[in-house]
Amino acid sequence: MRITPLDIQQKHFPMRFRGFHTQEVSAFLEVIREEIEDLLRENAQLKERLQQADGEIRRFWEMEELLGRTLQEAHQMSEEFKSHARREADQLLEKAAKQAEEIVGLSHEQALAIHEEIVELRMMRKRFHEEMREVIDRFRHILADDSEIRTESFSLHALQELGSGRRSPLDEEPFEDAGEALPPEE
Repeated sequence: MRITPLDIQQKHFPMRFRGFHTQEVSAFLEVIREEIEDLLRENAQLKERLQQADGEIRRFWEMEELLGRTLQEAHQMSEEFKSHARREADQLLEKAAKQAEEIVGLSHEQALAIHEEIVELRMMRKRFHEEMREVIDRFRHILADDSEIRTESFSLHALQELGSGRRSPLDEEPFEDAGEALPPEE
């Protein structure tokens, strides 16, 4: 059974012979009543504060749980992003390696083609020089033959002219300029 300040205030003790001094008992009961009233008020305040603290503790536990889940999800997302980034980086490296191989292969093929073209051009140049030497040798031979023929023709012709009284072939220009004799280049 709980005793309230009101119970203390309303409590009456029966009187006996040679009993307690009523005023002192009443004053003491009043002090006890006030003390119990203060204690009950303090107890109610403490219970209210305890409920508030329990509410805050529950809220903190919920926040801790939420933060834990959030941290776990963030860690999981971070791992997924890392994994995704690694896969993407591996794919990019693989693609870059393939492209590099293709470029190197293509460059090698082009280098071979250029080398073959250089060899072919050198051979063409060599053939051209050989053919030009042949042409020049033919022209020299033709000119040498033509020069001998003209010299012989000139000598015979000069002798005939001297004998007939005509002008000397030395007065005439027996040869045309080589540049004028050639047809113009197109």
